[in-house]
Amino acid sequence: RCHRCPHLPSSLYDKTEKPCMLSEYKEQYPLHPITAPEGSFKPKAVYKVADIRMEGTSTTKRDYVAQKVSPRKLIPPQKHVKSDKTMDCTTTYKQDYKSYPISQVPPCLPCETKHIPNVKMNTRTTYEDDYVLWNEQKTGLIRPDNRFHPSEEKFDHRTIFQDDYLYRGPVATQNFKPTNQVQKTKAPEYITNYRLNYVPHPPEKHYVHKKEKYKANDVPFDGLTTHKVSYKGIPGQPAKLSKPYQSKCLNDIPFSSTTEFQEKYQAWPRASIFTKKPAIYLPPLEKMDLQTTTKIHYKHPNGKPAKMCQLVAQMPKSTGPFNGSSTMKEDYKPWLCKRLKPIIHAPELTFSAKPMDCLTTFQTHYVPYQPTVTKSYKPARSGPKDQTPLQAKTIYTTSYTPKPFVRCLASYKHPPGYVFEETSADGHNFYLPASK
Repeated sequence: RCHRCPHLPSSLYDKTEKPCMLSEYKEQYPLHPITAPEGSFKPKAVYKVADIRMEGTSTTKRDYVAQKVSPRKLIPPQKHVKSDKTMDCTTTYKQDYKSYPISQVPPCLPCETKHIPNVKMNTRTTYEDDYVLWNEQKTGLIRPDNRFHPSEEKFDHRTIFQDDYLYRGPVATQNFKPTNQVQKTKAPEYITNYRLNYVPHPPEKHYVHKKEKYKANDVPFDGLTTHKVSYKGIPGQPAKLSKPYQSKCLNDIPFSSTTEFQEKYQAWPRASIFTKKPAIYLPPLEKMDLQTTTKIHYKHPNGKPAKMCQLVAQMPKSTGPFNGSSTMKEDYKPWLCKRLKPIIHAPELTFSAKPMDCLTTFQTHYVPYQPTVTKSYKPARSGPKDQTPLQAKTIYTTSYTPKPFVRCLASYKHPPGYVFEETSADGHNFYLPASK
C-alpha cells in the first residue's frame, strides 16, 4: 500500500519536468476544504474626535499664576553672648569605658637553649680587610679644554615681549559689584570659639617598658637531634628475589631468523647510476679588457684631491713618553685571593658491617601459599526427577501464525482481476475490478 508513481507524465498530454506526487495514501485520504475562521465580534478601537474646540490654556498656566516678587529682607545676625558656665569636656566613651590597671601577660613560649660562645666577636668584614685605600695621588685628565666660552659683547637683557608689547597705562573702569551689607563683628579676628573654650592640657609621660636581662642556660648543649636518637642503623639480611620461577621451553625447533616481511618484500636489483664526465676547461686565447665605462667617459685631467673643511684640534705636544695608565687601572687592581676550603664535619653516624637485607614489608608478609579447597555444604536435591518432556508450545506459536507475502498490484503490467478503464492526462492508467 505504499505505491508511488515514480515516472513523469507522458509528453502527449502535459509537458512538465516535475515528478508526479500521486500515491495511494492521497487517494484514500483526500484533503478537506479549508474553512475560514469566524470573524471577531470585538468592537474596533477607533479614535473619535470631539466636536468641542480646544482651549489655549494648560493646567500649569491655570494653577501656577505669576505672583509679584518682593525684595528679600536681610535679618541682622544675633550678637554672641558669652556664657558663665565651664565646658565639661567629657564624652560617653570616657564615662562608660573606664580605665583599669594593666598587668603584663607573661610569654607562653618555651625556654630556648642557646649556645653563646665566650670568644669576642670580630665585627670587621672581609671587604674592610682586603680592600684598603692607597696613599697615591689621583692623576689629572689629559682631555683638552673645549668648553663653551661666552662672547665679550654686552647683553641687553631684553626680550621680544618687552620690545613689541609696550605698556599703555592703567584703564579706569567702573565697579558694578554690590555692596556687602553683612555687619562684621567687633571682636578681633584671631579669637575663635576653639581658642576660648578648649584649653590645652599638658600631655602625660609615655610609659617605657623595661626589658629583662638575658640569662644563659647552665645545661650544656648535647648536639643530638631526634633523627639521630630515634633512627639507628639495624643489621639485616639481603633481599630475596620475589620473582616466580619460570620453566624453560622444551621445544627443540630452532628459531627462524627471517620474517614474513623479509620473505615477501625482497630488494629489487638496482641499475648502475649514469655519471657524466665533466668537460675539460679550455682558457680563452684573447686577453680580458679591464676598462669600465666610468674610467673611459668620466676622466679628470685637472683634478685635485679635496681638502678637509673641519678644523683640526690643536693638541698640546707632550715632550715625555705616553702615559697609558688610568684611574680604573690605578684604583682597582687585582688581589691575590685564595679559595676557602669547605668545612666538613666528621661523620657521627656509624654504619654496621653486616650487609642490608633490602626486604620490604610486602615481600616479608605477603608470601604465596597453596590454595585450600573448601568443602561445599549445599544440600542435595531430594525426591525423584520429573521425566515428562517440556511442552514446546507457546502463545506466540499458537496465536501468531505466519502469513504469506502479497505482491503489490502496481508491480504488474496488467494486474490480475482488474479491467483497464482509461488513461489520465498525467499518463496514469486506471483499472476497475472485473467483478463490477
